[in-house]
Amino acid sequence: MTHARAGLLIAAVVIIASIIPMLGGGTAQVGSGFITYAILLGGLVVVINLYGKAKKSHVTFNELFSYGFKTTAVYTVIFIGFLILFSILVPDFKTTALAATRKQMEAGSDVRQQQVTESFNALEKYFWVFAIGGTTLFFVIIGAIGSLLGAAITKKIPQTPLDQTVT
Repeated sequence: MTHARAGLLIAAVVIIASIIPMLGGGTAQVGSGFITYAILLGGLVVVINLYGKAKKSHVTFNELFSYGFKTTAVYTVIFIGFLILFSILVPDFKTTALAATRKQMEAGSDVRQQQVTESFNALEKYFWVFAIGGTTLFFVIIGAIGSLLGAAITKKIPQTPLDQTVT
């Protein structure tokens, strides 16, 4: 499986896991992001392991990590595309997300109303910067961790220079 197919597969699972709560009429619950990150980590470890098995374990840590990080790049781009497309198809997505964020801000007892209003206005003005930037940042961090875990866990048969064949 190429890194593009692996990234597409992981992105599809994450997108389905993101859409299911919204179709149920609910909004994103606190902690639902951790489910996404668990899917990303688990998916990366699995596809890296499958890649190592396909290569009959004649791989290095660097090859496995590289495969995992390329996969991370693919699913990050696909998910950001989905996020933009979803907001176009469901126009109240942005307003619902902003309303939920404002509600969480106001729930903080130590925050003054003026601070909530200023923060909310900045969030509303730079919504796409935060949405795309935050998604990219967290997906890449989780991808790096998942790639490290997958490369470390996957069985590797070391090759010596004498084992290599010249082609």
